[in-house]
Amino acid sequence: MISRLRQHISEYFVGKEETVENVLICLFARGHILLEGIPGVGKTTLASAVAKSVDCDFGRIQFTPDTLPSDVMGTEIFNMKTGEFEYREGAVMHQIVLADEINRTSPKTQASLLEAMAEGQTTVSGVKHKLPQPFMVIATQNPVEFMGTYPLPEAQIDRFMMKITLDYPDEAEEVRMTQNMLAGKTIDTVESIMTSADILNIQKQTADVTVKEEIIRYARNIAEMTRNEKRFVLGVSPRAVLALVRASQAKALLDGRDFVKPDDVRAVAPFVLGHRLTLSSEAKIAKENKDEILGKLIRNTKLPL
Repeated sequence: MISRLRQHISEYFVGKEETVENVLICLFARGHILLEGIPGVGKTTLASAVAKSVDCDFGRIQFTPDTLPSDVMGTEIFNMKTGEFEYREGAVMHQIVLADEINRTSPKTQASLLEAMAEGQTTVSGVKHKLPQPFMVIATQNPVEFMGTYPLPEAQIDRFMMKITLDYPDEAEEVRMTQNMLAGKTIDTVESIMTSADILNIQKQTADVTVKEEIIRYARNIAEMTRNEKRFVLGVSPRAVLALVRASQAKALLDGRDFVKPDDVRAVAPFVLGHRLTLSSEAKIAKENKDEILGKLIRNTKLPL
């Protein structure tokens, strides 16, 4: 079933197989994902293809500088007939939410997603509203150098299990993309091949994947390496360690195993940890590469026996 889903999405999103796999890892591990890239490389197409393939309730928030927190969370409207306030759902009350161009809105509006992403609920006027399950936020952002963008706060970034950067497609991918368009194979024609109940079942199986103590210590040691690295302002948080272990479970499941190997941790670590790290001023002046530093730290972390 998982193999069929991966192949089905790849028929509509033309890009790296690793990108589709990482989105599914976040979905199965109950995580959220941040997609970065210039406009037009398929960020929205990927999010829509995932939502439609699994037959989940899909909501989209197009963030702009004037988007308000109430647009995201919902608000209370006074009903003249009943004389009572009624909750009107915001865009977040869907199973899969596309937060499009999240870094084009103000930090206050960005922060309105924090409770939903961390706790699966939203609070309006003191009343908690549970979100539908499964729940996943797929956010897209343009590079911070682009005009009209706001950098995401550290607390917001830390809520995303993974960050994926989408680059220009290669020649073969761009030709295939154009052929799909000419043949009428667009995002509007995507058919669902799984239900939300199937996703919940797979999420439960993911949580049951065995993780031995030495694997947990290995993930924690990678995090400790980032905390001791002077070229980073701060190392990754304990939340990052939890996300790393959960993502490793989903990676193992996608590979057909019910236990996590060190290779699973190493495969997902760059995508789970990279966006949580910031280079120091000295490292920026020296034109150090954050991904290269992280990759070396992962390779230098002692493997469990």
